[in-house]
Amino acid sequence: MGMTRFQKLAAAALVSVLCLMFVGAIVRVTGAGMGCPDWPTCWGCLIPPTHVEQVDFAKLPIEKFRQKATRMGRDPATITVESLRQEFNPRHVWTEFLNRMASMPVAIFSLATFIAAFWQREKRPLVFWLAFAAVVTVMVNAWMGARLVYSNLASSNITLHLALAMSLLGMLVYCAWRGTDHPWRIGMAPAPLAKLRLIVTLLLVGVVAEGILGSQVREMTDELAKSHANTARATWANELEGSWKYLVHRSFSWAVLGLTVWSWIMTKRHRAGGIGKVERVVLGIVLAQMVLGIVMAQIHIYSWVQVLHVGLAAILLTFVWLWCFGLSPVGKTSSVKIL
Repeated sequence: MGMTRFQKLAAAALVSVLCLMFVGAIVRVTGAGMGCPDWPTCWGCLIPPTHVEQVDFAKLPIEKFRQKATRMGRDPATITVESLRQEFNPRHVWTEFLNRMASMPVAIFSLATFIAAFWQREKRPLVFWLAFAAVVTVMVNAWMGARLVYSNLASSNITLHLALAMSLLGMLVYCAWRGTDHPWRIGMAPAPLAKLRLIVTLLLVGVVAEGILGSQVREMTDELAKSHANTARATWANELEGSWKYLVHRSFSWAVLGLTVWSWIMTKRHRAGGIGKVERVVLGIVLAQMVLGIVMAQIHIYSWVQVLHVGLAAILLTFVWLWCFGLSPVGKTSSVKIL
């Protein structure tokens, strides 16, 4: 049975969020987060300039920048025409602008999913409310994006920004999964199903925790990029070794691997039809993440590896959410669809 129109809309919103998280990772790695000092315009323009000579600094709301900087804990005296002129970087400008453009499909598809959810609200009220929550989360995260600009990428705001994105993935996965009379579920006897559901739930918690810790580690690498600009990235691992967050993030990845393998074994033993696509994807991504982590810890902190690491983490979380939902008990009128 194919996907319903509502499921396709929710899936499109989900894919757009994943794409945005990939682009956001590129912004973080390249240090382009402050490529546009204002929002929603960029250097006072709807279409960003390519040369600093094209910027009309007289039209920039510098006093507004200073007021917001004060509220965010920054020294307003550091914001001047001269400092802004020196900060202009066309590559960063367009990287950040493309990040903003990538957010447009997220808003469009999330809103479309919510509108379509009105036809779901009587039969599946939770789908309707999660679709509504997804729209609210998109709006809040857009507002958070503006705060990130004016707070000069404050670490607490970055972590909250990521946490909202992770919750948004869960909302959209549920909508895409449950937006039909016969959602996909895993066929298994009640006792092993309950045990596997607990293990996969722990795996979900572990992946979320790793994502939050990973965000903290990326903040440290961002600082290293600034303070060690003339130092080889290969030496950064030695600096990170002194942080408990990095050590916990690196060590806890083995717990995630262990839970994944345990879930795999349970599925192989008890699931009707054997190992499915979702389980294969989850195990494959976890193994790939372990390899990428070893590369960054032992060889070199390549920027492209960081981007891939973040992007795969978002996809992994998406499939673990789906796995959890697929392990929900089968109701009397529900059918089981093997994937």
